[in-house]
Parts: sequence; C-alpha cells; structure tokens
Amino acid sequence: MSDLTPLNEDFSSALAIVAHPDDLEYGAASAIARWTAQGKQISYLLATRGEAGIDAIPPQACAAIRMQEERDGATLVGVQRVDFLDYEDGMVCYGLDLRRDIAREIRRAQPDLVITINHHDRFGPGRYNQADHIAVGRAVIDGTRDAANRWVFPDLFASGLQPWKAQRILVSGSPLSTAFVDITDSLEAGVASLAAHRYYLAGLGEHPMSDPRAFLEGIAAATGEQVGVKFAASFEVIEL
Repeated sequence: MSDLTPLNEDFSSALAIVAHPDDLEYGAASAIARWTAQGKQISYLLATRGEAGIDAIPPQACAAIRMQEERDGATLVGVQRVDFLDYEDGMVCYGLDLRRDIAREIRRAQPDLVITINHHDRFGPGRYNQADHIAVGRAVIDGTRDAANRWVFPDLFASGLQPWKAQRILVSGSPLSTAFVDITDSLEAGVASLAAHRYYLAGLGEHPMSDPRAFLEGIAAATGEQVGVKFAASFEVIEL
C-alpha cells in the first residue's frame, strides 16, 4: 500500500515559485493544468531567466528564448501570469535578498498555497539535486513564512504590503512526498507544456529528459500504480 494520500485540493489560488524555466514542467505542470481547469487561479514566479541552460546559445540570447518558452508552456496549462526575478542562472544563493523577494511577491499575490520544487539534496538514491533548486526551494519555505510575519522585512510592511499567510507549501519532485494528485485527465496538457520548451529540449541532445512524453508518462505511471490511478503526480506537503 502506498504512503501517499490524496491531496486536499480545497484552495482557490496558488503561486508557483521555482528557479528556472522548465522546473514546473518536469513535474507539477500536469497538476496545475488540472487545477486551472477547476477554476483555480495560479501564477508563476521564476528566480532566473534560465540563461545558462543551453550550452550552444549565449546567455543574453538564451534568456529571451527561455522566458518565451516558459510563457508559452504556462499558457498551455491555463496559467496567464509569469513573472521573473533577476537572479543569475546557476549562481542563485540562499539569503536574505531572495527571501525578501519571495516574501514580497507572496504578499502581492496573496495565494492560498505556494508551490515549489524539491529543496532536498537529492531527488532519490544517486540523483543529486541542482544548486539553484536547493537554494530557491529553501528560500521559498522561509520566504513564505516571512510573508506572514510583519516584523520580518519591515520595509515591506512600511511600503504597504500587508502580511499574508499561505495555508501550505507543495513541493514537487520531493523524495519525501506525502500526497498525490490524479493527473490522468491533465497529463496531456503537462506534456504539451514541457514540449513548448523546444530550444531547451533540443539542447539536451540524447538524454532521457529530452522526450517529454516518455519522461513524464514514465514518472506519472509509476506514481499512479502506487495509488491506483493511471497517472499521478506527487507532492511533499508542508503545513504552515
């Protein structure tokens, strides 16, 4: 029997905060497509523009490409708002500036919950995580709590941004996942969302992650088998 339980979907809005274009598409986008189809309001916030993500394209040109690919992919899962911070791809460091930026955007958006990517050192045995993922994921956890505390980053409060307490944080791709979402009816949208990252996928060459359908279906089918549905996405749930 699986340890995963059905995710409580009693929320109306969410802000998804990750490091790079493609981070959400490699796991959470199919669930996001399900939620936007239910009428939930979801927006994206990316710490970087993904400018270091394609070896053959210089960063300045790459940033514009990857930002547009992210907007295109977001639209395919029903997300209309995609914002970017100004951190350098591959060199994001956990710190007060990042926490402040995240707290500020959460206060502005006032989401019921926050979605982020795996912040742990590994995705699983032998699968080490990437530095930006870890830095941003951990800053999301702390920044979400900071957003609820008027005495942390008092400059935000002084500028008129009232404290905001989200209900939960959902962590996609976590090795400590506790909940699942049935994405049987929304996987196609998730595949299309990842496929919209055409330049990025082409830059991967012969790599298991370069085939959106095979990669996403494989993970979703394995998770679905655990919980008794065709396709599922898993999340670590952090209660606040």
